[in-house]
Amino acid sequence: MNFELLLFCLLVVTGIVSGMDVIYFGKRRAAGTKEPWWIEYPKSFFPVILIVFLLRSFVVEPFKIPSGSMIPTLLVGDFILVNKYTYGIRLPVINVKVIELNSPKRGDVMVFRYPADPTLDYIKRVVGLPGDRVEYRNKMLTINGKPVPRRQIDDYESRERLQFFPRYAENFDGAEHEIILEKDTPGFVGRSMDFSHSENCDYNSGGLVCTVPAGHYFVMGDNRDNSSDSRVWGFVPDENIVGRAFFIWLNLNELGRFGTFR
Repeated sequence: MNFELLLFCLLVVTGIVSGMDVIYFGKRRAAGTKEPWWIEYPKSFFPVILIVFLLRSFVVEPFKIPSGSMIPTLLVGDFILVNKYTYGIRLPVINVKVIELNSPKRGDVMVFRYPADPTLDYIKRVVGLPGDRVEYRNKMLTINGKPVPRRQIDDYESRERLQFFPRYAENFDGAEHEIILEKDTPGFVGRSMDFSHSENCDYNSGGLVCTVPAGHYFVMGDNRDNSSDSRVWGFVPDENIVGRAFFIWLNLNELGRFGTFR
């Protein structure tokens, strides 16, 4: 269900009823007469829906993490907030950018509409910017011919799988974030579908190399061996961007996860 569209429809309906009561129905109602329910309820709900719609469309939007593709940064069940204006002001519902602000940077955790099915929202980390040459071979990430710095830190303990996995601190332009890799999982990720600008990518037994087209981004999950991302289904076009994730506000399974993340 498209909640944003539903909210917009409710806003329009309650707004029309409220407006018609001001300019027509209210003037013809006898003094002291109670408003009929079909006017009273929309007038009561309209300001609330308007505030929620404006906040959700232009300021912040809540999301829940449904999968483990961003472990260890984000866990299944994390409720997060997404900044809706940092990458530009977009018209709600149709998602058309009307005011240019900032552009995504390498290392940003970004929410976007899945290119193969825009009704679904995905969350991944931005790895490649327009024009970048992204190479991922033997579990090593290289951008424009330069290996992305990383250092091994303490292992990650997976409570779901009851295993430990090698964890690394990866560095994009001085900002570190954590990733995990699995020793026994092949580093090769094969393309599972055709996608726009697929001619920009070359796959072989060692991995892949892609040149990011203009107006697109290359994204990957922090759980590198358990993430369906740009390695599989291609680039994220700018028009699919929803916003930048920046804050964990709740996890019912781990109440101590309140706060920001990288």
